[in-house]
Amino acid sequence: MLEVLVEDDGSAVDLVPVRKSECTDWLAGQPEAVRRWAGANRFTAEAGSVCLMPAAEGGLAWALVGMGEDDDPWLFAQLPAKLPAGPWRIAAPMPGPAATWAALSWALATYGFGRYKSRNGREWPSLAWPAGADRAQVRRTVEATGLVRDLVNTPAADLGPAELAQAAETLAARFGATVRTTVGDGLMAENFPLIHTVGRAAAQPRRPRLVDLTWGAETAPRVTLVGKGVCFDSGGLDIKPSANMKLMKKDMGGAAHVLGLASMIMDAGLPIRLRVLIPAVENAVSGESMRPLDVVKSRKGTTVEIGNTDAEGRLVLADALWEAVREKPEMVIDVATLTGAARTALGPDLPALFCNEDRLAADLLKAGEAEADPLWRLPLHKPYRRMLDSKVADLSSVSDGPYAGAITAALFLQEFVPNAVPWAHLDILAWNGAARPGRPEGGEAMGLRALFSVIAARFGGG
Repeated sequence: MLEVLVEDDGSAVDLVPVRKSECTDWLAGQPEAVRRWAGANRFTAEAGSVCLMPAAEGGLAWALVGMGEDDDPWLFAQLPAKLPAGPWRIAAPMPGPAATWAALSWALATYGFGRYKSRNGREWPSLAWPAGADRAQVRRTVEATGLVRDLVNTPAADLGPAELAQAAETLAARFGATVRTTVGDGLMAENFPLIHTVGRAAAQPRRPRLVDLTWGAETAPRVTLVGKGVCFDSGGLDIKPSANMKLMKKDMGGAAHVLGLASMIMDAGLPIRLRVLIPAVENAVSGESMRPLDVVKSRKGTTVEIGNTDAEGRLVLADALWEAVREKPEMVIDVATLTGAARTALGPDLPALFCNEDRLAADLLKAGEAEADPLWRLPLHKPYRRMLDSKVADLSSVSDGPYAGAITAALFLQEFVPNAVPWAHLDILAWNGAARPGRPEGGEAMGLRALFSVIAARFGGG
């Protein structure tokens, strides 16, 4: 994607942005030939509209771009699909944030997942870097978003727990981080029983594991990220119907997100001690599968009754979260494709945010608005904790009732995070069901820009 952002060598064709409310007056000041051509093409500066202007000697002279009126940050993402290949430049000064968004949205619009395509994708037009754009921020955001999308889009046959661990190792090698991975029965030896229980049914090459990446000075403020890495979720013995199982290659979307976020943090050189924990498993069906109403002791020591084997994500996160808080970090963030209930409540575009600290929640919501990366806070409603009571164990993994599924899942996770540790939990879809400018159908990064913005602001990066 970054290859479509180029230096201006003087050969680029001008893009002339025009606001809808100013279009009539602007055209009135242009030569008659321009007015006639714009009128013939019915150009009224609707958002994302394009009018290609011919040169007198033939060929292309420049192009009008409709800006609409609502300052949509994704506006320039509409243009790569509408313009002919070749270099373009925005022929008007822009404020820094707008210039950054123009470059970012243009690049993200050219993403394509071509790993299994026998033919190369289309040739995209390029954009000369707009003056004032934050190039470093654009580059790191485009790279992180591409990483998330690629990982989520990869089929489970080619992205199991081992391959997910390798993705973390590849990222670590790039930035000088270290990775320690605990595999298979080693999880029991090191007291990660819930992760082992969920993943033990998978075939030997797809054994469960815990990936533990660390980076930064040991004396720096500690920020720990936890990502659900269920590389495929059959539902286990409580097997999913085929329609619900079809997209379960994306159930490691939380892990993809924390790797993408880690890449942004390390690229920016934020002065923190970063830790990334990814419980990587496949929730498979075999004679080794966990069973409904089994009772498993967690890493914390809390006993958990397995209410439904298809509620496996919260189990692997529970062990990882208890390990995450052991060092008393200044912030813990977990990201997971956790519940359908969150999607029922908020739809596909709004990740549900649960948070035990109002200040952190407010910062994340504000950043979501500023970064066009919205989140929506749902409550950690304490009275619903009773829905997780078990008659035989300390805690049931699910509620028996049909209500508040996203909240009860978050309350389950909260059992493994002390109140003194600032913690945010994002329940995301990680998927675009339909294409929009800059956001193609398929795997998607959600909340990534908002999370980075808050971490950078809190710990010295901006």
